[in-house]
Amino acid sequence: MVELLPSILSADFARLADEIAAAERGGGTVIHVDVMDGHFVPNITLGPPVVASIRKHTKLPLDCHLMIENPDEFIPAFADAGADWVSVHYEVCRHLHRTLQLIAQHGMKPAVVLNPATRVELIRDILPMVHHVLVMSVNPGFGGQKFIEFSLDKIRRLVELRQELGLAFRIEVDGGVAHDTVERVVQAGAELLVAGNAVFGAGQPEEAARALLAAARKAAGE
Repeated sequence: MVELLPSILSADFARLADEIAAAERGGGTVIHVDVMDGHFVPNITLGPPVVASIRKHTKLPLDCHLMIENPDEFIPAFADAGADWVSVHYEVCRHLHRTLQLIAQHGMKPAVVLNPATRVELIRDILPMVHHVLVMSVNPGFGGQKFIEFSLDKIRRLVELRQELGLAFRIEVDGGVAHDTVERVVQAGAELLVAGNAVFGAGQPEEAARALLAAARKAAGE
């Protein structure tokens, strides 16, 4: 089942609760929260206090994508704030196995993220530990970037590995997911579609979310 994960990075922060509610009415089933520290990526966004505020205004799962150095230090705070899913970057975790264990120990679903230049094979051994794998189809740091085409090969490879290893992790994609890319992304095998600009960019998140999700499900034959 294909799901739409509206990314609040592109929302109007002054109207965040309303924007989230509109995206939910449009079919969004998980809220994607981009957490950036200005070190691992060249931007600063938001942290546990904002997650705690969002938690009060939606019952949807909160998918916190940690684009930060030293994620282990902040995992307890995100758990306390009400995060449901937490994803960490392969590229920043010195002890990835331990970090994924820490997320699970705090009652959240662990996930690993791959930057565009990182090969799928590098995470093969930890795939049994994760709820999902997040394939970055742009370089992380900013919304509204152009989709990187070879990301599709990584999605296909994850589908193969999942079948080969008899696992059930889900495949998430983030970056440039819009009407001109969503069909290829879904047909490659992605099930969790993060979309920011395509949902919030035009100021009509309910309608935009509904249209994008309809296109995704059509591509998936659902």
